[in-house]
Order: sequence, then C-alpha cells, then structure tokens
Amino acid sequence: MNKLYLAFLLFIFYFILATFLPRNGNSASEQSPAPTKVAENPGKTAILAGGCFWCMEHPFEDQPGISKVISGYTGGKKENPTYKDVASGSTEHVEAVEIHYDPEKISYNDILEIFWRNIDPTDAKGQFVDRGKQYTTGIFYKNEQQKKVAEQSKKKLEDEKRFSKKIVTKIKPAGPFYPAEEYHQDFFKKNYIRYRVYRAGSGRDEFINRIWGEDKEYKISKSGFSGNKSTRFTLIGNKTKSLDQLTKMQYNVTQKNGTEPPFRNEYWDNKRAGIYVDIISGEPLFSSKDKFKSGTGWPSFTRPLVQENIIQKRDSTFGMERIEVRSNTADSHLGHLFKDGPKPTGLRYCINSAALRFIPVEKLKEEGYEDFLSLFNNGI
Repeated sequence: MNKLYLAFLLFIFYFILATFLPRNGNSASEQSPAPTKVAENPGKTAILAGGCFWCMEHPFEDQPGISKVISGYTGGKKENPTYKDVASGSTEHVEAVEIHYDPEKISYNDILEIFWRNIDPTDAKGQFVDRGKQYTTGIFYKNEQQKKVAEQSKKKLEDEKRFSKKIVTKIKPAGPFYPAEEYHQDFFKKNYIRYRVYRAGSGRDEFINRIWGEDKEYKISKSGFSGNKSTRFTLIGNKTKSLDQLTKMQYNVTQKNGTEPPFRNEYWDNKRAGIYVDIISGEPLFSSKDKFKSGTGWPSFTRPLVQENIIQKRDSTFGMERIEVRSNTADSHLGHLFKDGPKPTGLRYCINSAALRFIPVEKLKEEGYEDFLSLFNNGI
C-alpha cells in the first residue's frame, strides 16, 4: 500500500512538472504573450560604440527617459573579456555603452542624434587620440525597428553634408554585451578631474565644437516630461570669491559685461605654467598650454581647458556681431571668441584677466586641482 501510494505521488509530481513548467529552459515570462505596449516599442536598450566609453556615458546619463548607461565591450569573440584583453586588440571587441531608456520619454532616434554629436563618424581607425579597432564607432541594433531607424538616421546625416569625409560608422546586429570592470562605470563622476584632463588632451571637445557649433546640444523631440536637468558635472572643491570681495574692475567685467584696458591687466603677458579658473566659482577654464601671444593686450587661448564650463552667446552690442564667452556655473562674463587664432583650432578666446584667477603648477595640489598636474607632467 505504501509503495503504491508513493508511486501515485511521484506520477502526480512528474505530471505537474511536465504540464506547467516551461520547456527548453525558457522562463515563464518568455512563454507568455508579449504585452501590446512592448510590441509597439521593441527594445529598451541601445548599444553604441563611440571610442573611449568614459566619454560616451555622460552625454546620455542626464537625458530624460534614460535610467542608466553601462560601459562595456561588444562585437568580439571572447566571452567575458577584461579591459586588458580588449585593449590588446586581440579579441576584436569595441568599447561601447549600453543605454537603458524609456521609449515613452526618449526615442531611439533621439539617442542616435545625441550619439552623432559626440563622435567622429568619419574615422575608421579609432577616435581622436585613441587608435585601434577597439575604439572604432558602431551602432549595434537589437531588432529590425532599431536597424531601420539607424539606417535612416545615418542617411539623414550624410544628406546634411556636415562632414567633408565619408561617414564610416557601421550598423551591425547586436551580439553579447559584457559590462566593463566597476572602476570604469560612471568614471566621469568618480574621477571628474582625471576625466577632464583626458578629454582636454583628446581633441574630442574641440572637434565637436568645430563641427556642430550651436547645434551640439540636441533637443529631445518628445514632450511630456520635465525639462529640468541637473548640472552634468560636479565641480571640484576650491577657493572662491563672493561678489562683495571683487575689485571694482572684477565686478564690472564679470557682472556688467565690461572690458578691462589692454596691456594693463594682470595676465596678458603671463608666461607661467598653470591653469586659469573663474574668479568667482573657481571652475577650471583655461590652461597655460593653450595660451598664446595674440598682440591684443588680453590673455588669449586656443581652446578651453574644460569645455562644459564655457558658454557661448550671441553678442550684438556696439553695432557688432560677436560671440560672447561666459562661465557655466558662475555665469561670469569672460570675454569673446574670435576665429582668427593659430592652429590647431584657429580660435582665439580673448579673455579679461579680471574674470580669472591664475593657479601656477606648483600650487595646483595645494588649491585642490592636483589631477591637472598630468597636463604638464605628460606634455599633453
């Protein structure tokens, strides 16, 4: 009797397993019909390669509808590659980012528009200072809808003829994506200054500004979400001045859009090595390595040290059409931008000394800017 009862229980048990558990190891969710909403918006992740993945996280992370951006590797042969494996070029992986997004708030096309504005799609051998296949660009589509949108987006860019060279960014089906090591994730947040130093020497920001100009900040096409965005970067701690501590000239220049006399200001002929920061906020603005003798009587630079700390505005005062330059956080008037500078940028940032505070190399560590030391130690 006991054996018969046991056999009966075993029969019932196996019947339940065979009837209700999914076959072939698939999850129960895979067996259920997909909701209509998912079918309308297939794929809530986008995989894009744009060179160094440090530089491809921050353009997306503050966008509405994007929940996270993961740095990693894709397109190669080896499973679970390490950074060392990929950097060697032997695995054929590329550095990429996996973007998790809500299609109700940001479209795949929007994501691609941001992507194009942060890469050089004409470079088939790397991106800026990073050379090798692991730094090449690519769009890795997850489904036919993404493929179609990607092809249309690329065609639109080609038709605009913004680039003088052929666009070589490839559109490929997505394969496995392997997250990179933890220290690579959110690198621009955890190592802000080191990240900024890297970008300062890479040429990426310079290229983006030259090619895209005022169009570099793409406006999301969809509505229905808050347009308020937090500041992308957290500035490092530093010494600052309040408005009542400014001299009359510093106040007139930074707050009243004034101009100091040429050749009679503090830094026009300064030849010391170091960086220049905003007199009020302390945000890093320019480097002595980009300073040149313009003959104008004001400090002149070929490019900013931290591009995101510089704001450009149209200036029609005094019957002239000029580009005003202001600091991002303090909103200080700094000077003007002209296109008569030397190579490699052809730009001249003509800046008032009164808007700046100079920090020599030997005091960078003391002032809290020690990570900028590598700019001078490595000759970037």
